[in-house]
Amino acid sequence: MKDITTSLLDGYAKAYQDDKTRKVVRHFLNKNDIANAANIQEASQDVADSFSIKIDTLPVANQMQSGRCWIFAGLNVLREEVAKKLNLESFELSQNYIAFYDKLEKINFMMTSLIDLKDRSWDDRTLSWVLDTGIQDGGQWDMFVALVKKYGVVAQSAMPETYASSHTHFMNTLLNRYLRSFYSKIKHLDDKAIESLKEETLRKCYGMLCDCFGIPPKSFNFEYVDKDKVYHKVKDLDPLRFYREYVGIDLDEYVSIINSPTADKPYFKTFTVAYLGNVYGQKVKYLNLPLDAFKEAILSQLKAKEVVWFGSDCGKFGDRTAGYWDQNSYDFDSLFDMDFSISKEDALMYRESAMNHAMVLTGVNLDEGKPNRWRIENSWGDAQAHKGYHVASDVWFDRYVYQAVVNKKHLDEKALSALKEKEITLDPWDPMGTLAQAR
Repeated sequence: MKDITTSLLDGYAKAYQDDKTRKVVRHFLNKNDIANAANIQEASQDVADSFSIKIDTLPVANQMQSGRCWIFAGLNVLREEVAKKLNLESFELSQNYIAFYDKLEKINFMMTSLIDLKDRSWDDRTLSWVLDTGIQDGGQWDMFVALVKKYGVVAQSAMPETYASSHTHFMNTLLNRYLRSFYSKIKHLDDKAIESLKEETLRKCYGMLCDCFGIPPKSFNFEYVDKDKVYHKVKDLDPLRFYREYVGIDLDEYVSIINSPTADKPYFKTFTVAYLGNVYGQKVKYLNLPLDAFKEAILSQLKAKEVVWFGSDCGKFGDRTAGYWDQNSYDFDSLFDMDFSISKEDALMYRESAMNHAMVLTGVNLDEGKPNRWRIENSWGDAQAHKGYHVASDVWFDRYVYQAVVNKKHLDEKALSALKEKEITLDPWDPMGTLAQAR
């Protein structure tokens, strides 16, 4: 069959209209949501909000209309250390401060990449990827680390949110137009003129970021009230000193592990991705582990009462209002009489799924030593789910969690040995090159 004929459609129509089940589904969906129609009530016990291991953490933050989840998740990990040291009930580090320098570094990274690709044809795949990806909100753990190590962190009060920092779409659109214009100009310039134009472009972009986000502080006064209602004030802290004294985590001790069961990525090998990054000269690095080793490292860190930054596909089988992710809570196959099944490997290879959102694991429930659900700190505010905390079933975790960050002490000798090997470079468009930027 190559063409849709009238007789073919007539046959389809008759078979459909004779099927009473389809009539019931059609009538229901006329006024109701597909996900609600496919929801399985009996599955709710798999996503109950109770855990045998639960780390008490601070109230959730809200990334608003921006794709900065990876920054929020990273700072949510770091702020727990500040809260412990200072006995705080509530505290946030400035997401706006990190986002400002992320944008600035991405602009420089993109211009440097475009200069490198100056002589490529307009339809070159790598050039197209760089231009299409452009400047956006998304990122990866190693990109977060690069920013913190270079610029430090500040309390949110030192650089609070602006409308533009939490509603980034239009600003990103203008930045990308400006940088694509930059590329159109350098095609006809010599090296000296290109460098001059790059500096001018970066200066102009810095000014635009200041207009939209505010001016990042070089120093600030840190004021807070602890749980005992005692007021404190520390004057003239610079961002790197603040990080050293009030956070103090050695980020070099942490590694990004992934579970990517595709044939091109052997387990116990490390990978990086071409043309992916923000701070020029820094690499994104992953260690690919089989699912059992991947989960064991995460469980080890949670058992040590330390939260875990992780990346997943948040767009699959989730209920934002109730606050859970669980594919066993939905039966789309029966609803539509269609087989929607696809393996984790095939979903990655054929663009059905990829890591798109970063959050923080803060607990797990163990049943006879095995996890059956996970507690998640999100960054979508506290008006939904369990005051902003969500639950994921273990079957969902196995299928849709792709990345996590753990301290090296939670890895076995085989994994630690693999970290010493030279990274295999993946193409920019590889599924493991996706950025966490869900809103």
